[in-house]
Amino acid sequence: MHKPVTHLPNRRTFLEYGLKYGAVAAASSIFGRFESAAAQQSSPQRTVVIMFDGFGPDYLAQSSMPVLGQWKRDGLYKAVTGLMPSVTNVNNASICCGVWPEVHGITGNSYFDEKRGVEDYMESASLLLAPTLFERAAKKGVKSALLSSKAKTVTFLLRGAEIVLTAEEPTPEWVQKLGPAPSIYSSEINHWLLRAAIDILRNRPDIGCLYVHTTDYPMHMWPAEAPQSKEHLARLDALFGEAMNVAPDAAFLVTADHGMNAKTRCYDLEKVCARRGLSLRKAFSAGRDRYVKHNRGCSGAAYVYLKKSQDAEKVREILAELKGCERVLTRAAAAQEYKLMASRIGDLVVWGDADTLFGEMDMEETSFSAGELRSHGSEHERNIPLLIYNAKNAPSSDYFQHNLDLARWLYRS
Repeated sequence: MHKPVTHLPNRRTFLEYGLKYGAVAAASSIFGRFESAAAQQSSPQRTVVIMFDGFGPDYLAQSSMPVLGQWKRDGLYKAVTGLMPSVTNVNNASICCGVWPEVHGITGNSYFDEKRGVEDYMESASLLLAPTLFERAAKKGVKSALLSSKAKTVTFLLRGAEIVLTAEEPTPEWVQKLGPAPSIYSSEINHWLLRAAIDILRNRPDIGCLYVHTTDYPMHMWPAEAPQSKEHLARLDALFGEAMNVAPDAAFLVTADHGMNAKTRCYDLEKVCARRGLSLRKAFSAGRDRYVKHNRGCSGAAYVYLKKSQDAEKVREILAELKGCERVLTRAAAAQEYKLMASRIGDLVVWGDADTLFGEMDMEETSFSAGELRSHGSEHERNIPLLIYNAKNAPSSDYFQHNLDLARWLYRS
């Protein structure tokens, strides 16, 4: 076996050596091949990172997706764990930045701004405290593109990206190329987004890193066995294959932010406590965002803010008695166990079981359903797939334990 070239001789030395033996042309040709090989090794591989929103392992198992099947068979496949709360912004930031929430600071789709005393969406770039994948790539001379079905993604992850596109609000240029984008409340918007990614792969070879974030609206609407779900995923899979054919040199990295479960009950924790004689400063779903049609703003995780610190134990007792309220943690305990930024979570942190949600309701403190409301946020939506295909310098399987590991190794010194 030949040893790898670890040092290239000086061009003049190499040519003088060839001249001595009457082989200048041959020496020059050999040296040129060495230089070309070295350049290829030093240039980062073109990479497509797919953050497949809501793509739990059941969707992969129950759908006909031959391209992902090929990536799974011929590349690296592993079941990994997402982060808590199992909502999009927390996990999207972790995947894009390659760090835990205690570092990047995104702790939910919404947060409580204690200085202003208001709940707000957690989708401003000023709230993201860690460098993005795009900023790391730029330091290596690699141009990036951020593409998302959801507008909220591009407002807080955009730093360092050369191209920023949301299918929810496409520019006239992209509409002219691909036609009007479908509604954000559709499965077809994901197909439009993949067509945009394929266009960049085909026409912008200078873009070395693409980050593609789909929407989980189809997963909120349909379980994995539903025909509508299978149709949506089969079309996406065909588009993944088209992207692979357009860019055979590219690495494809895929993971999800969370899975999805049908839910049967929901609690409004402010009303629960108020009707038991304790008034809270604020309680809200960590999964609340602008896309209310997905899950009515309800998720399996909630942050509770107290009016008085001495109320903590009583509130914990009240919540712990609720059926489906799986864990109630103090701020310090939740921050330590789940690596969350303590200053951006509630005085108490609440996780539901696989059937339970938390959110705001108009009148009642508790509502029940027959499982037609599908959502996430709890520990029970953390199991997700991770696939890496055609990546030349990817770490071994042992490296990948969480979804944040997917691209953490890219563009590092």
